[in-house]
Amino acid sequence: MEKPEKQKAGRKRQPGSDGGNGPAVEERDGLEPWLHSLYDVLSAAKRGDFSVRMKDEEGGILGDISHLLNQVIQLNERVAKEIVRVNTIVDEEGKLTERASIGDITGMWATKIDSINALMNNLARPMNEVGRVISAVAEGDLSKKVSLEIEGKPLKGEFLRIGERVNKMVDQLNGFAAEVTRVAREVGTEGKLGGQAEVKGVAGTWRELTENVNAMASNLTNQVRNIADVTTAVATGDLSKKITAEAKGEILQLKDTINKMVDQLNAFASEVTRVAREVGTEGKLGGQAEVKGVAGVWKDLTDNVNAMAANLTNQMRNIALVTMAVAKGDLSKKITVEARGEILQLKDAINTMVDQLSIFASELTEASVNIGMVSQKLLQAGDNMNSMVTKVSSSVEQIAEGAKTQAQQISAALKESEGVGSAASNTLTSAERMNQMADIANKAVREGSKAMVETISNTDLMLAGSRGRCRASSRSARAASRYRISST
Repeated sequence: MEKPEKQKAGRKRQPGSDGGNGPAVEERDGLEPWLHSLYDVLSAAKRGDFSVRMKDEEGGILGDISHLLNQVIQLNERVAKEIVRVNTIVDEEGKLTERASIGDITGMWATKIDSINALMNNLARPMNEVGRVISAVAEGDLSKKVSLEIEGKPLKGEFLRIGERVNKMVDQLNGFAAEVTRVAREVGTEGKLGGQAEVKGVAGTWRELTENVNAMASNLTNQVRNIADVTTAVATGDLSKKITAEAKGEILQLKDTINKMVDQLNAFASEVTRVAREVGTEGKLGGQAEVKGVAGVWKDLTDNVNAMAANLTNQMRNIALVTMAVAKGDLSKKITVEARGEILQLKDAINTMVDQLSIFASELTEASVNIGMVSQKLLQAGDNMNSMVTKVSSSVEQIAEGAKTQAQQISAALKESEGVGSAASNTLTSAERMNQMADIANKAVREGSKAMVETISNTDLMLAGSRGRCRASSRSARAASRYRISST
């Protein structure tokens, strides 16, 4: 609808003198096409189509207007293309340092380009500042913050809000990192269990992260303390405890491994105790420990206990066999089982005892035979000596009776002086005979005593009866000797 109105307006402004057919009509006929062209170009430029141009008119005011309009449209096209170029570089390449430039321009055109570049600067500087802080955060440097003033001018609006939010984020990250570091250091390095992170004013993901860290520390504390309780109990000999704390992953594997270790230790201790009780207390030899599922050191320990029990069984049974044989009088057996240390000393001592008993028995048997023969001879010699002593005693008694009778006769003879010489001669003869018989008896007694002493010195064992007879014979000999001396 605008076009007809403009046409009407144009027509109202068409020059004419009085409506006649003069030069005014010709000028009006040349202006109308130009105006139509101008209208089309301006309409296209209004729509943003800067590719349209007015036809160059030669000379006149219309040509100048067309040329100026084309320059304006061309300048707008250059500005638009420059803005598109800068936008493309910033958008696609992310270069916030790119700026618009279209050459030597003045006025609002220069102001427009400067404003666009100033806008780019105003956008780029806060973004660069935020990017600087975020880059530092990404590198783990939480000491940087967004400056809320740029070139002495405070940030405003969204830039201020973004700066404050970024700085708050940095503060929360600092608090979170400090608390997480503290808890990690206490739990992981210093061994202080039970620590909890406390970050004030956090929400959302930061709160969830804090709670997750605290849950991790709490779970780890419970698990480590439970493991410590069980391992301490095992170290003190209490195998009744197991790990009961909830766990997953590698902690669960560790839990299962420790609980399995406790079960194996229980089985191992039970079997070792049973074998030790049977062998050491109940005297049941031959027991063996049976621990299922063990390997490595536990299997070696079980095998060593079983080897110890087997060796002890073989040694004790061999010792018992030999000692029972000795008790039954069989000295042909010895301990042959392998042994070391004190068991070897016991083995050697028992074997030495058996050897000594064999030698002693052999010598005792030989001595018994010799003693039997000597005893027989001593018995016979004693009988002969007893017979001789009896005869000597009888002779001494007869001599004593004869001496008594002769003494009576001498007493009577003294009264008779005539028979003194004859009686004295007879008495002397009888006394000489008596002395001879006493000498013979003493000699026999001395020879018998000498034989008995020699027999006793050549043998280690004497019969009590033979010794008694020897002592009686000695007393008889001494009595006879004393009697002979007193008679003399």
